[in-house]
Order: sequence, then C-alpha cells, then structure tokens
Amino acid sequence: MLDLRPTVGVCAGLAEASWGAFTEPAVLLPLNYLTAIERAGGLALMVPPDPELVEDPDQVLERLDGLILAGGVDIDPDLYGAERHEETETGASRERDDAEIALARRALELDLPVLGICRGMQVMNVALGGTLLQHVPDQVGHCGHRLHPGTFVDSDHDVRLAPGSLVARATGEELHCAKSHHHQAVARIGAGVEVTGWSAVDDLPEAIEATDRRFALGVQWHPEVDEASRLIAALVDEARVHQSARVR
Repeated sequence: MLDLRPTVGVCAGLAEASWGAFTEPAVLLPLNYLTAIERAGGLALMVPPDPELVEDPDQVLERLDGLILAGGVDIDPDLYGAERHEETETGASRERDDAEIALARRALELDLPVLGICRGMQVMNVALGGTLLQHVPDQVGHCGHRLHPGTFVDSDHDVRLAPGSLVARATGEELHCAKSHHHQAVARIGAGVEVTGWSAVDDLPEAIEATDRRFALGVQWHPEVDEASRLIAALVDEARVHQSARVR
C-alpha cells in the first residue's frame, strides 16, 4: 500500500485578482501555507468558502486529517455582537466568515487537529463565543503588531509561551520570536479555550488552545513565513496520527 501523505485543508479567501488580461473574483491563498505543509510531509488542499459547508461542514472535514484556518481580512463584527470600528476592514467576506466559523466549530467537536493562524486564531475564538478587539493600538497604544502593512520585513517580536502548553511544545521553546502582521486580537476568550501565549512587549494574547482537544491551537503570528518555525510541522505530525487512526 502506498504511504499516503496526511491531507491538510487550508481555508482560502475571496478577492479580486488579476492575471494576464483578466481581473476576476478568485480564491486566494499565499503559497507559503502550501509549501510549509508540503515541506512537513503533508498534502495541502485549498478549501474555498463553500456556502454548503455552513450547514454541513462534515462534507469536507471527513476528507481531511488536519485543518489550517489561514490569515486574511477582518471578521464581520456582527458575528460577535459588536458595532464596526472605523479601522475594521469593510471588504470582509461574510461568506468566508460563515464557512470558516462552521468548519472551526465542527473540527473542534470532532477533535480534528486544527491550527488557526492570525485571522484563523480569531475565527476559532469567535466560533466558541468569544469576541475581538477591533483595533489593537486602541488598547496597547502602539502599532508594533503591524509595523509595515503588506510585508513581514522587520516584523519580529518576542512572545512568552506558557510552560508545558501545546504551543510551547510545538515550538520547542517558551520565548518565541514571532513574525507579526495584525491590527485585531482576541478580547473575551471563547468557551473551552485558554490563553497560553502573550506578547513580551505589551501582554497582548498571542496564542490560545483548547486543552481538552488533542491539537487545537491558535497563534496570532505567521509561522508559514518563517522556515525555522516548527508549528505547521507539528500540525502535520498530528494530522498523520489522525490519518493512521482513520484508515486503521
């Protein structure tokens, strides 16, 4: 029998894109997510915001061994009962929000390995009834979490990780240098998760995890752009365990 790679789904966004003579709506995902999965020995599949997944997320989840909720635009604040802040992006896709929240909620119920990255961490929190801080500088008084919009150059800052936590085990350290690019963050924490990582600069929550799940982790930084990061490889390792149990 062939040694099949574990299948990791990555939620993709919707945007206008241009190629050649065309500008059309497209499903988009930075290549770094896919190459990081492949480098760790996984098979990467893009998951577009399919409206049918809102009612039946198992249609895709039963085909996956792991799920990554990727970064992207702001979540519609209506989904966590808030008025839109003037800095919240107005181009957000409610179709994407609804599909990803349903996928996150059901994946956690199924104990499917889940890694939420930046927006993905926020999706996990909202899916579990939490809320978001819509503009981080309002709370911390600086723009250090998104110094250079559109690039990760000079974006590093240290994150303190709780000893013994999943995120500390996955990264292999308790002080992690993270590549940051966000202006929103978790506020009230959702049910069943706890904060296990904090910015060393201002104590902003940087990692959350569901301690009663095998691998359910959200990080506010971007491991996919850091070739030294072990986080996506840790997700792929757990996906391989899930695959073994599924095909047994």
